[in-house]
Amino acid sequence: MPDDTDLTASLAGYAAWLGRRAIERAPRWVERLRMNADEIAVLRETPTPQAAAYVARPVAVLPAPADGDAPPPPPLTPEDALQRARRHADLHAFAFLPERLAPPGPGYLHNVPFAVKDLIGVAGMPRTGGSASSDPAPFPDDAAAVAAMKRQGAVVIGLANLHELAFGASSANPVFGRVVNPLTPERIPGGSSGGSAAAVAAGIVDIALATDTGGSVRIPAACCGVVGFKPSYDAVPRTGTIDVSVSLDHIGPIGRTVMDCARAFAALIGEPVFTGLSDAPLRGVRVGVLKGFFSAPLEPSVRAAVAAAADTFAADGARVAEMDVPGIELAPAIQFATISSEAAAALEARLLDAADRLGEDVRVRLEMADFLPGHWYVKAQRLRRQLVDRMLACLDDADVLLCPVMRVPAPRVGAADMQIEGVRYPLHTAVSNLTLPFSLSGMPAIALPWGRTADGAALSVQIVGAPGHDWQVLQVAHRLERLFGQGQRQAAQPPAS
Repeated sequence: MPDDTDLTASLAGYAAWLGRRAIERAPRWVERLRMNADEIAVLRETPTPQAAAYVARPVAVLPAPADGDAPPPPPLTPEDALQRARRHADLHAFAFLPERLAPPGPGYLHNVPFAVKDLIGVAGMPRTGGSASSDPAPFPDDAAAVAAMKRQGAVVIGLANLHELAFGASSANPVFGRVVNPLTPERIPGGSSGGSAAAVAAGIVDIALATDTGGSVRIPAACCGVVGFKPSYDAVPRTGTIDVSVSLDHIGPIGRTVMDCARAFAALIGEPVFTGLSDAPLRGVRVGVLKGFFSAPLEPSVRAAVAAAADTFAADGARVAEMDVPGIELAPAIQFATISSEAAAALEARLLDAADRLGEDVRVRLEMADFLPGHWYVKAQRLRRQLVDRMLACLDDADVLLCPVMRVPAPRVGAADMQIEGVRYPLHTAVSNLTLPFSLSGMPAIALPWGRTADGAALSVQIVGAPGHDWQVLQVAHRLERLFGQGQRQAAQPPAS
């Protein structure tokens, strides 16, 4: 890149030519572009392949297992959950709590309380996306995902706080406050679905709906020590949800256990009956342990957790082998070009009409998209097509893949970057590098807690499957969870209020 003075002047001039206001913000644009210098270098230097562009397509989910044994929902009532949410307002886990709750209907989620990320519409509640740039009027209709949960008798107890417009990893919200990690308050809860994960980790609810564009279900679940499941792309309809990046956005549940996530997933995809998950051994299941990009650099406790999970697989009869994905190191650049362009398109009206009501970090990310050439987006989608083909090829020799969720345990509050085995990463890179490939590919992936560090931070592993094989991922994760032991999987106690 040119030096900062020349680059600042160039960006200010280009922004003025585009008709953008606030060109005095050019130094902030330069600062943010410097933060993504590695991704920009890859986009600039990688040749555009002669390949068809990637097009995200919905995938049909294979049938649910029929031999499970679903336990009854826990006895926590919606009224209890609402009281807990109010009692622990200091966690800033919620953006909105109603005065009264809707009555439950019949179904396998009868009277089960759940939280909904404030990006997903709930009739009669304000859908703000955690942003002052939003209309605070009550949303007219339930989003498709919320309606599906209600059809099985679940009750919404409130809207969960989040990183503004689901465009960040810390969940430090400028409107509703910084979400506190109930497990380790000195560490971030992750994002963007930080409030959803905190509500589950604090024992307020057992299920929360969230969204995942680059890891926003799995990252906060990993930070808070709970389970987060990102289904196959568009397995769960997104109607009624604020778009961030249309080819990357997913809706999925965060739960106390894998079974909680499975029960919610069944409702979300319209299963009329939930038969549960079996506890059958994993004998013969082929497990690919991802190496290379996924195995270095890692904080040592993260590496140890993945190794222990691989050993658990093998001890239960699974066939474990190491695997590499050629070209996977391009994934962060592909994600950067994709989400930058798609988010700028989805949220452009807010930038034009309400920029001064956006939080600084979100605003600068949206503004930055002005300076990324359009042909980089096309290049990224062609590279994405090639990379996804290679990722899917791994599943010719494996039923599921195993890797970390993040390179580190939850970073400490206020950390802008961190050093991992001698490599310095910005915060967003350190936490999202290992989740974003599976948002790019639309593959189902689950974050499964796997112990704690010596100072109490949550550790988590990621299990990934082929598109449409969501139930297999849930089944495998359920078995591993049982093997790991429920005694270490209890919800954290929130700080005293």
